[in-house]
Amino acid sequence: MIHITLPDGSIRTFDAPVTVADVALSIGAGLAKAALAGRVNGALVDTSFLITQDASLGIVTDKDADGLEVIRHSTAHLLAYAVKSLYPDAQVTIGPVIENGFYYDFAYKRPFTPDDLVAIEAKMAELAKKDEVVTCEVLDRDAAIVFFKDMGEDYKAELIGSIPAGEQISLYRQGDFIDLCRGPHVPSTGRLKVFKLMKLAGAYWRGDSNNEMLQRIYGTAWTKKEDQAAYLHMLEEAEKRDHRKLGKALDLFHMQDEAPGLVFWHAKGWTIWQEVEQYMRRVYRDNGYQEVKAPQILDRTLWEKTGHWENYKDNMFTTESENRSYALKPMNCPGHIQIYNMGLHSYRDLPLRFGEFGQCHRNETSGALHGIMRVRGFTQDDGHIFCTEDQIQAEVAQFHALTRKVYDDFGFTDVAIKLALRPENRIGSDEAWDKTENAMREAIRSAGVEWEELPGEGAFYGPKIEYHLKDSIGRSWQCGTMQVDAFMPERLGATYVDEHDQRKTPIMLHRAIVGSLERFIGILIENHAGAMPTWLAPVQVVLCNISQAQDEYVAQVAQELQKQGLRVQLDLRNEKITYKIREHSLQKPPYILVMGDKERDSKSVAVRARGNQDLGVMGLDAFIERILTEVKDRS
Repeated sequence: MIHITLPDGSIRTFDAPVTVADVALSIGAGLAKAALAGRVNGALVDTSFLITQDASLGIVTDKDADGLEVIRHSTAHLLAYAVKSLYPDAQVTIGPVIENGFYYDFAYKRPFTPDDLVAIEAKMAELAKKDEVVTCEVLDRDAAIVFFKDMGEDYKAELIGSIPAGEQISLYRQGDFIDLCRGPHVPSTGRLKVFKLMKLAGAYWRGDSNNEMLQRIYGTAWTKKEDQAAYLHMLEEAEKRDHRKLGKALDLFHMQDEAPGLVFWHAKGWTIWQEVEQYMRRVYRDNGYQEVKAPQILDRTLWEKTGHWENYKDNMFTTESENRSYALKPMNCPGHIQIYNMGLHSYRDLPLRFGEFGQCHRNETSGALHGIMRVRGFTQDDGHIFCTEDQIQAEVAQFHALTRKVYDDFGFTDVAIKLALRPENRIGSDEAWDKTENAMREAIRSAGVEWEELPGEGAFYGPKIEYHLKDSIGRSWQCGTMQVDAFMPERLGATYVDEHDQRKTPIMLHRAIVGSLERFIGILIENHAGAMPTWLAPVQVVLCNISQAQDEYVAQVAQELQKQGLRVQLDLRNEKITYKIREHSLQKPPYILVMGDKERDSKSVAVRARGNQDLGVMGLDAFIERILTEVKDRS
């Protein structure tokens, strides 16, 4: 007898081995029809998987995240099937699932074209309609190598050759197409109904620039048409909001080949920067942080002590002087420990909070660079809290409340919390990691929020809490972090005197709220489509005359607004007012004030708000009260 335990705790008993599909059918015909895969003892498997002993089982449908993963993986194989059907000489390589879709790399004698993509997508739809059964076959590794070589699929044969001898290799067949894959896959191609090919790109075989250049086809797949439509609409919006385009159009910043991965800030962009930095400086001041400044370059021996040299040296810029090796700091923490170490600290001094707008450099690969979102030189709102173990929970909870307040002020109210746990490449004992990870869990729990755990994604020195912000078009951005570190202070000799007059090593909490200012400003630009809220707008009010007769009054209004700390721009050109309004509207200022003889004589202004809103004529004092309230409330 075989006992199958279902997610609700109920048990079904079978006289003989049974497939996932059979169990689904025993529950109901509707579930059997909806089943895409199964989870047997936690492992994702095909519906044809044979269960031969007692097990737990969950039936995976398109309502599950795993179901969407299976659909996308199967659609990648459908793409390869279509390419081989249309272009038999093409060789298939790898085709993984990625966020929101999949890709597949091909070797072919000529470049694919956009017209080819149309033909391939049409072929995919044709093959899906055939509803061909997807089956799994198993071969020994050496037999699989011969099998694919005989098919002319040299890349697949090479992949299999890297698998240890004696391993069993699974192959998936649908119609005339067969491919190397671990699976699982949908039961038949007819389950693949909502997909679209997105773009072409180049990719080196196995990601090595010394290897052949392949052709990568990206696609997306969904369970519902409306979900795909929403995703495609989001991409259209993202294209309009691209911070690189808006940065140029709004004269905020630029980048150039002579300084790859580094930003040239223009006056308007630097104004936004300063508003963000000064806001965060007030957060430091009002929440018990001492602002400090550590050097940009530190001796290599210090980075060796911290473990950065061993774990991070490929991402560090280095230099030499007088037979000494140095590295530009990729992070600020070692410098803050040096500042901490300059004094003798008691447990009564803790927690001690340092903050720095620290400029860091990381040697990112050129392919990873992306506008101001991913750069080689960046500034963090970086802070480090030196505390005792008993203070971790309170400090993390306080940081959480502060972080949420900051995000609210910047207009982000949908925030997801994730806990990144120990990576494979790490320092410290498992016992120490157990302690710090549990401390983080308790701290998040005390804040009364839910979180998701990310195994293997912590820093090499400690676990971290990540704050993921959802923007106005539904994209998620990881910004803030809080990391517990029991190792680096010990390595660099940081101590405090406890209540028993014993020297102890403090815990160091690494924390950032907005993270990289460059990246955060890029997120703000895209979130607001360049139309920054009044308090952040580089130009808050544009003043326009109708004729030269109002020049003196416009200058007086500008002076009054500037006295209130507002950022203004005058346009006294001899141009039609409609032209001026249209031109300035493209720069997205919150307000344009128009002044003619009537406004001059009545000491008023005609107010146009962003979005082509005509607010009519109002007294200057009333307008000032309105805009100052917006700035104060950050609305």
